[in-house]
Parts: sequence; C-alpha cells; structure tokens
Amino acid sequence: MDHLPIYEDLVRERGDAVAEAQLAAEHTQHQAAELLTGHNPPPQAHRRDDNTARSRG
Repeated sequence: MDHLPIYEDLVRERGDAVAEAQLAAEHTQHQAAELLTGHNPPPQAHRRDDNTARSRG
C-alpha cells in the first residue's frame, strides 16, 4: 500500500478498524466451526499488530 499519512494518523488516534474487524471475523469463524462440528478445531495463529493492541488499551 502507498504511504497514506491521513490513514496512519487516524489509525494512531482511533485504532485500526480493519485489523479489529479481521480479528472479530476470525473469532466468529472459529466459534461457528466449533459449534457446527461439536469439537474444537486446531487453533489458528491470530495476527495482532501494535495498533490494534493500543486501540484496546
């Protein structure tokens, strides 16, 4: 992606909504698979970057 200073400022101020949505989607997919199969699927590596961690704190 090109250098987007406005987007970078928004991420710094408000958090990375795209990364948070991706994590929520992965979590929901994991829960759905668990409920539909009746057992726990192997854990997937969840990617979490610094901006997402900062936005929750």
